[in-house]
Amino acid sequence: MMTTIRTTLGPKSSSELGVILPHEHVFVDLRTWDTPGYAQAEAEDVIRLMAPEIKRAQAAGVTAIVECSTVGVGRRADIDRVVSQATNFPLIVPTGIYREPWIPDWAHAASQEALADWMLGELQGEIERSGVQAGWIKLSAGDDGLTASETKILRAAAIAGRATNAVIGSHTIRGWVVREQLDILEAMGYTAGRFIWIHTQAEPDFAIHLELARRGAWLEYDSIGNPEWVSEETILGNILRLLDAGLGEQLLLSHDRGWYDPALPGGGVPKPYTYLTEQFLPRLRAAGVDEKMIHQLTQDNPFRAFSR
Repeated sequence: MMTTIRTTLGPKSSSELGVILPHEHVFVDLRTWDTPGYAQAEAEDVIRLMAPEIKRAQAAGVTAIVECSTVGVGRRADIDRVVSQATNFPLIVPTGIYREPWIPDWAHAASQEALADWMLGELQGEIERSGVQAGWIKLSAGDDGLTASETKILRAAAIAGRATNAVIGSHTIRGWVVREQLDILEAMGYTAGRFIWIHTQAEPDFAIHLELARRGAWLEYDSIGNPEWVSEETILGNILRLLDAGLGEQLLLSHDRGWYDPALPGGGVPKPYTYLTEQFLPRLRAAGVDEKMIHQLTQDNPFRAFSR
């Protein structure tokens, strides 16, 4: 069977894709699921706001975007598909569930086995009759360690991930919590090599970046262009240190930008998906990173991470 990424426009092979942004959002709602109007919007309004941003990304050489909005933060695979079709641009949508307090009641009540079956249904079939097959598994963990429900969801993801070879990505701010997650996953027979530490840049202790990369995990520096989180100098320096350590094959780069937010008038004001290609990659080149490694970081790595 061919190795492909499952997208809103069907499976895509490496020959069909170039630069892939592994952490962005097209549609997201960070309110909790019980808020009136949660995740509600007209597809035409989302297209009006986000199609121009996608077209700018295409013009900058981007060929696919990983949509990181999962259950709990307003996932709308049906809207993603319509936006994707309107722009002829593939999006990669996840199964999985975000952390407390965004976990919906049905997930708190569900067994580990039921959650695994639900994820498998989305990874092998489709998400909520949207016609979109989930391309990966997106989770999260609290800053003070995993809760019982977060642990249950993680174990279910390990079962679904083993069965499909889908990658698991987790929004986890603290490195020690990632260590805890990897211990659980490995005990379930899943491998660190199919785990993405989302928001690695937020962990100030670079030694943990090295430790978990050497354990096999993907490191994702995904706030590029958003210096209010972590300075660009810090990210640039850490990338160069990882490359010097021979860990460039486990590094993912993105913005965590977008997006249409139904909580804001008109969906808010999106941030463009072009900073990495237009502003940051020239800085990497100026720092001595060669074209082979740029290709590795922006094309080969994200394809290997998200394909199955």
